Amino acid sequence: MNLQDGIDKAGSPVRMLWKPDAAPWTPEVVEPEYAGWRAEQRAWHEGVALSDLSHHMYDMFIEGPDATKLLAAVSANNYEKFAVGQAKQIVPVTGRGFIVTDGILAREGEQRYTLSGVPASQHWVQYHGEKGGYDVSFSTDASSAYRAGGGDPKLFRYQVQGPLALQLVESVFGEPLPPTRFFHWTPVTLAGRTFKALRHGMAGQAGYEFIGDWADAAHVKDALLAAGEPFGVVRVGALAYTTASVESGWIPSPTPAIYSDPDLADYRRWLPLFGIEGQRPLHGSFYSENIEDYYVTPDELGYGRLVHLDHDFIGRDALIKSRENVRWSKVTLVLDNDDVRRVLGDDPGFLLSYSRHRIETDSGLVGTTYHTTSLDPYDAVIALSLVAPEHAAPGTQVSVVWGQHPGPGTPADADLGFPGIRATVQPAPYNVHARTQYRKNEK
Repeated sequence: MNLQDGIDKAGSPVRMLWKPDAAPWTPEVVEPEYAGWRAEQRAWHEGVALSDLSHHMYDMFIEGPDATKLLAAVSANNYEKFAVGQAKQIVPVTGRGFIVTDGILAREGEQRYTLSGVPASQHWVQYHGEKGGYDVSFSTDASSAYRAGGGDPKLFRYQVQGPLALQLVESVFGEPLPPTRFFHWTPVTLAGRTFKALRHGMAGQAGYEFIGDWADAAHVKDALLAAGEPFGVVRVGALAYTTASVESGWIPSPTPAIYSDPDLADYRRWLPLFGIEGQRPLHGSFYSENIEDYYVTPDELGYGRLVHLDHDFIGRDALIKSRENVRWSKVTLVLDNDDVRRVLGDDPGFLLSYSRHRIETDSGLVGTTYHTTSLDPYDAVIALSLVAPEHAAPGTQVSVVWGQHPGPGTPADADLGFPGIRATVQPAPYNVHARTQYRKNEK
């Protein structure tokens, strides 16, 4: 079955996707915890942490004479200043100016790229490449949970971050790495094995992401762990890893805006039902039968600096128009600890939720949460959220309605008796380093 079949059978996109109490996603293969989620979170704040990112992302390899031409046609990014050896977030938008979803695009050569992350952006690129007759080839390595026939990934990815990360890196290589700008990489060699050192760190801390052929994975990981022992390196498990994006301000789960546009009917028939677009659940205390109430623009996600209007691409005109009416601002909500305990119990433990919970004031609905989690270094539960701009000032007081709307058959505005948790608006990214220094040397 294709995605359109699933929508037709369910009766609407929301009825297809609505799944109250859906289990939150966590990376596959790696252990949930190694040293405990609290210690693992503190490691990238106070020491050095090692995360294994090899298994949970899809990689699509794009190559051919028209690779750059295709990517420029389907995304809002600038490609004239996109250097070989650089990575960036790709920003594909629909003809109506809403985001499909982002991904990490690495330029491996003049006409060779790797697109990594949630596969929705990969599907968008491949569909237009095939339908548009571009001279380009695609090959995909699925995540370890969905790789056909099982087997190992094509690439390893190990991320080292924290205040002591650069000391660990210098120790393992015997010298400092060459100066590297944010989201650029430099080739490195370790015991005859050559791979990339990408300047990157998910929570705004100093660090690198090492990427290379899977055949070298065990050797590189063992070397990093051995060199990290004197620095107290801590391996990061699946639970703690999911929390880093919250304090760094990255929303990992925007709803792809592809379900309702009649012009995308053929695209929906091209997509499988049992893929990310047909299976990623919607849930929480915010419920609407109109799927377009879940759509967002790049500007609303904070991606405005990545948008370049100096070339023609799908959705360009609509994106320009949407800037005249930006509905949402990205913020961090810090939930009141007393209310958290009142609603979730005296010891809530580890909390992770992708629910779209209602954010309210006395005037009613003012936004929704996107990613809520426990962050022990701040002794807080925080929620990366979108709110109306007039409620986005730091210090604004709001309430998060905590609960799971049952979905179809119950009015969207039904009084279900859900408790409210007081929250204070703070900037996004919440991490001060991520907000002020993270991209300082990007350009």
